[in-house]
Amino acid sequence: MLIKYLRPQARRTVALTVLLLGSIGLQLVNPQIVRRFIDATQSNDPSVNLTFLGVLFIAVALVQQALAVAAVYFSERVGWTATNALRSDLALHCLRLDLSFHKARTPGELIERIDGDVTSLANFFSQFVIQILGSLLLLIGVVVVMWTVDWRVGVSIMLFAFVVLFGMLRMRSLAVPHWTRDRQASAELFGYIEERLAGTVDVRSSGAQPYVMRRLYEYMRARFQTASRARVMGTVSWTVPVVAFAAGSALAFALAAYLFRTQGLSLGSAFAIYYYTQMLFFPLNMISHQIDDFQKASAGIVRIQELFNTQSRLAEGRGDPLPDGALSVQFDRVSFEYEADDPVLQELTFEIEPGRVLGLLGRTGSGKTTLSRLLLRLYNATDGSVRLGGVDVRDAAREDLRRRIGVVTQDVQLFRATVRDNLTFFDPKVGDDRIIAALGELGLTEWYRALPEGLDTMLAASGGGLSAGEAQLLAFTRVFLKDPSLVVLDEASSRLDPATERLIERAVGRLLEGRTGVVIAHRLGTVQRADAILILEDGRVVEHGPRESLVADPRSRFSTLLRTGVEEVLV
Repeated sequence: MLIKYLRPQARRTVALTVLLLGSIGLQLVNPQIVRRFIDATQSNDPSVNLTFLGVLFIAVALVQQALAVAAVYFSERVGWTATNALRSDLALHCLRLDLSFHKARTPGELIERIDGDVTSLANFFSQFVIQILGSLLLLIGVVVVMWTVDWRVGVSIMLFAFVVLFGMLRMRSLAVPHWTRDRQASAELFGYIEERLAGTVDVRSSGAQPYVMRRLYEYMRARFQTASRARVMGTVSWTVPVVAFAAGSALAFALAAYLFRTQGLSLGSAFAIYYYTQMLFFPLNMISHQIDDFQKASAGIVRIQELFNTQSRLAEGRGDPLPDGALSVQFDRVSFEYEADDPVLQELTFEIEPGRVLGLLGRTGSGKTTLSRLLLRLYNATDGSVRLGGVDVRDAAREDLRRRIGVVTQDVQLFRATVRDNLTFFDPKVGDDRIIAALGELGLTEWYRALPEGLDTMLAASGGGLSAGEAQLLAFTRVFLKDPSLVVLDEASSRLDPATERLIERAVGRLLEGRTGVVIAHRLGTVQRADAILILEDGRVVEHGPRESLVADPRSRFSTLLRTGVEEVLV
């Protein structure tokens, strides 16, 4: 993961490495300046310029701080660039997963997985390896300098550093499972909040606020408990350096005092022993913090890797090309079930000739929308085959398949963007002239002229400020600009008032010209333009035939529905 996301930033990473190592090197230099200053003061050596040493000490300290600040800047750039790239890859991966994956998870949970887990890796990408390496080099540098002062000091400091480092590494993995559970609890909390806020109207109208708040308290309590355990376990790794700090200080005082009194060690060298021992705690503390961050990052890495390892149940087709023009549709003994032993569609067999329109009727839950999802290959049929233009949808490339099919549903997804961007799905290659021409062909010129800023009119997320009819007009224009070979209208006018529905009728007629169409409806009037009618019941075809023939046959279900005008049986 480090190699993949740091390779594009090779120059920045090298610059960050140089800055950090330069800062570490200067930390080793300054104690020698202090040592020289103290010894020269004690010996009254006239050859030593104490002012120069003082200025040099300050200059080195300032340069070291400047390098540290620059390192922080590059560290942030590297960390954010890497994590943003990882977020993009995760988001794209999730978008490519099949619909069953998204049905099993709330948007809030996925946001926490894509953003929250990745954010915990920012320090891992930007500093982990460099800080660990730099800290180890600083440890080695301190030990080497101590050997030059006195071999006994070098041995003592080396053994001390080894014991402390070994203890921290032994404690490294204790908190990882706790941080993993904390990340999962956080995802569940955010998923619950997102889901309830999205349904705020239903929650308030049904008086469910007490229940919602009680469940929120339960999720927050679970998050608090998992975070508390993770924090407590995480403290184990940094308590070792704290305890070592006290022991190391005592060791440094003892060694310096002993050598000063018995071996004639200079006062400057004695001070250097103490100074370097104190400096030893910086890399140890840094390693401890990096280990603590790595524990958190490890939890995020595990969850991110799990997400990357989640594969779509829909394997990419071998890329069989779909024929040009309007596509024929064939369902050959198609059965489908979302859950095992709970069939939604059962042995559906029918065909739509290219350029013809099928009206699909049935009660709610009869399988109408599921049928459209199989056409788009959002799911694979459990049994049988679905073919477009004679090509099995499992053999066609998914991108080609979805490019050739246009769908308009009763729920139109709009974005916080201009009308232009909402119509083109942010495709800059679609010019304004083409958009305006499409609106004219669909009979929507007057609607367009009524927009306060034309195509630059900003829309709120989820279509705030637009009526249901206006949102549907946008959806029809989207599909028209896409120029598909097959159009699926999934109860697209079910929520419209009669006046708006009449306005859309012309748009629907123009949209279906020269294209194969599937019109899913529960209003009988909506399927009057259909060439054939198919009625579903409990996932089975109970009636299928040319619309005119069914109208003329008084025994047909469709004819009976038309005579009685009972549309409720379809909802």
